[in-house]
Amino acid sequence: MALPAPALRAHWNRLRVRSLSPRDLLAVGLPALLLLAGAFWFASRFIQPAPPGSLVMATGSVEGAYHHYAERYRDILARKGFDLRLRPSDGSAENLELLDGRAETIDVAFVQGGLGAPEKSPSLVSLGSLYHEPLWVFHRLPEDISRLSDLHGKRVAIGPEGSGTRPLALQLLLANGLGPGQVRLSGLTGKAAVEALRSGKVDALMMIAAPEAGYIAELLRDPGVRLMSFVQADAYTKKFLFLSKVVLPRGSIDLVRDLPRQDVALVAPTAQLVARADLHPTLQTLLLQAAAQVHGGAGLFQAAREFPSGQQQDFPLSPEAERFHRGGLPFLQRIFPLWLAILIERLWVMVLPLVAVAIPLSRIIPPLYNWRIRRRILKLYGELRLLEYDIRSNFDASRAVEYEQKIDALEVAAYTRPIPLGFTDQVYLLRQHINLARETLRQMSGGAASRPALPPATGKAGA
Repeated sequence: MALPAPALRAHWNRLRVRSLSPRDLLAVGLPALLLLAGAFWFASRFIQPAPPGSLVMATGSVEGAYHHYAERYRDILARKGFDLRLRPSDGSAENLELLDGRAETIDVAFVQGGLGAPEKSPSLVSLGSLYHEPLWVFHRLPEDISRLSDLHGKRVAIGPEGSGTRPLALQLLLANGLGPGQVRLSGLTGKAAVEALRSGKVDALMMIAAPEAGYIAELLRDPGVRLMSFVQADAYTKKFLFLSKVVLPRGSIDLVRDLPRQDVALVAPTAQLVARADLHPTLQTLLLQAAAQVHGGAGLFQAAREFPSGQQQDFPLSPEAERFHRGGLPFLQRIFPLWLAILIERLWVMVLPLVAVAIPLSRIIPPLYNWRIRRRILKLYGELRLLEYDIRSNFDASRAVEYEQKIDALEVAAYTRPIPLGFTDQVYLLRQHINLARETLRQMSGGAASRPALPPATGKAGA
């Protein structure tokens, strides 16, 4: 049976402009697009926002070592395009309160080791230890002292509330049996405490500071002031695990004047860089880079590259700090400028779905699309095979017209069913097989008695 010419031309025009089937593309492509979109959405949840351009650091007194180091950090970060704003304070204890408080936003601070309480400040993390900062005990007593218990009844300056020296001094004095009333305490610190010691207003001065602090060097050179050597330094480090024993070598302050005139044993916590846990990872890395530049050299109490370190932390190390102490800078920041490394890191997260989802989909979708198209042709083949089997096994001359109509219906379906041009050869092959079935029907109608015997019909046909 031939299709009417107008219908055939119309159908051919549709085929000519349709090399692909939009319906099948939608059926196959829409789930794939949804899967890819879901992968991108999932990946976007891991993209860090761009780092803010500024952050605030709590330092300490303007004349202290913390503030001096913070100014160097500020210069280093400024060269990277970031603004580090400094917030002076009374010391480590106040810095912790500022970091953990809500009154103002402080991102990072210098904190003396031994003051932190992670269970009370779960929102804080450590970026690392920076350097040893010894506890200096200067005095103007007539005789040398080597134990804190020798300060019984004396006037001692231990710094104000909020400083890091005061809680440690109180802790060590108490461990030596000097409780309230057994030593007269003063809240003076810095230059005021130094002047009070020189003028005799206090008998001793306890101060935690880096040896680079100006007033420490002044006191070490003052012939009227003595520095106590901790003869029990090893015992202190066993009793207070956050303390280390350090030695100020003879002559290290002044070789000509031989100052000090003997090795001096000191106990020292480590200065730490403590930050809010939500501080952007890029800013954490920048601060650690600055720390390596500022504190990474050799000094009186440290070897080169000993600091910054991931040891002796009051707070858990942040993941970014762990990676830095273990392997240095992130790989991309070693070879690209910072802005480009940040951009690549953010884009890489979005590239992962392409690698993990899009590439496998590109291998799956074409065969799946082909299978959907071939399935239509195979369905017609299945109908044709069942019809031909019926003709051969159950032929009835009175049903010849019915058989002819079914064959014509299959031919119409082969013409009119939407099949993309890429599968036209299979359509033409199907038409040939339909014609073979029609020829079989004609032969059977003309010689039913001589048709070959077939096995009984089972009602099933192969694909």
